[in-house]
Amino acid sequence: MSSQGNSGDGLAVADPSVADAPRPKWKIVGPGLVVAATGVGAADMVATLVAGSRFGYALLWAVILGVLLKIVLVEGAGRYTLATGKTIFEGWRSLGKWTTWYFGPYIMLWGFVYGATAMSSAALPLVALFPVFPLHVWAILMGLSGLTMVWFGRYAIFEKITAVLVGIMFITVVGLAVIAVPDFPAMIRGLVPMIPDGGVLYTLALAGGVGGTITLAAYGYWLREKGWSTPRWMRVMRIDNRMAYVMTGIFVIAMLVVGAEVVSAAGVTLSAGDKGLVDLSTVLNEKYGVVVGTGFLVGFWAASFSSIIGVWNGVSLMFADFWGNMRGKESGHPDTIVGGKYFKFYLLWLTFPPMILFLLGQPIGLILAYGVLGSLFMPFLAVTLLGLLNGKHFPAEWRNKLPTNIALAVCALLFIVLGVQQLVTAVKPLFG
Repeated sequence: MSSQGNSGDGLAVADPSVADAPRPKWKIVGPGLVVAATGVGAADMVATLVAGSRFGYALLWAVILGVLLKIVLVEGAGRYTLATGKTIFEGWRSLGKWTTWYFGPYIMLWGFVYGATAMSSAALPLVALFPVFPLHVWAILMGLSGLTMVWFGRYAIFEKITAVLVGIMFITVVGLAVIAVPDFPAMIRGLVPMIPDGGVLYTLALAGGVGGTITLAAYGYWLREKGWSTPRWMRVMRIDNRMAYVMTGIFVIAMLVVGAEVVSAAGVTLSAGDKGLVDLSTVLNEKYGVVVGTGFLVGFWAASFSSIIGVWNGVSLMFADFWGNMRGKESGHPDTIVGGKYFKFYLLWLTFPPMILFLLGQPIGLILAYGVLGSLFMPFLAVTLLGLLNGKHFPAEWRNKLPTNIALAVCALLFIVLGVQQLVTAVKPLFG
């Protein structure tokens, strides 16, 4: 049976080189679910809750727009990998040395600060559930657990663990949204694009920030781990990506419902950052009982821990590929894959050096540098994908069509605006 692939953004075409191969089949659990689960962390949950509590359902359209934009970005990263057989970093290098000079410092600094953030985020619900250890002890245990799972586990096991965590997230958060009883007429009105007074930054955050940053670029590496490595898998990849982000959209909409119906009705102001979710669990205990409040904390933990193991696996693969290329080793060299020495080095980098931050607090210089680089990654991804997917060296049948170029241009513009806003926020302390 001949396999089918999608030509660019258009109709399927036959690939005669694989005429005798079985037709690739899509399964519910795939790399798309991994990248989507990794991208939705505690900070995204808090941002959505606050938006729902302040503006109700007025920004529902922005959530849906954000899901569509992430589908375009992740599909682009996946399409590049399947069409060329190259990794996204190899593609970036083809655009010039500037991409390497940006990505190298970024991935090291990002990993150092994110490691501490992710471990602390996963520890917060555990401190609330089991106050036998202080926050930093639970954080260290979470980091070591993620390290162990990724160090010794194969991709198939990692994918199954992620699926279980996604199931927990989905049941607890969507179940809570059902209990809260959404205002469906208000939700329908929220589909009409409008920005309420004071809602510009929340609109940008919901449309551009929910669902991942650097982990979007890890999608191609997870495709390779899954065994999806040629254009034959293009149609399967697209289904995988779309279904994963539809689930992400439902999850984020559920958080918006909880913000609009529970947080707003309770008249509370959530703490900034991940602690806001602990505040919400207290409100839920009072409104619906301990079972619901405890269940939400479990879902909070699942969302945070899925981000730990996703980043520990996916971004370590990206670093291993980057450093292998810098050392003159092609992508796929034993040193650059799961279990390779470069992969293990970055795993250790994500886990142990960040623990220093538990003792030092938040060094302002490091946080500023992280904020500056971090604000520029999503524009970097969107702009480089525009270059890669329209380039003369990219297979013509898989190049962007006009609608995809427009969508990527919108992504680039949105992320540049959002990046500038984050940049201003990051450097503001320097000017008092």
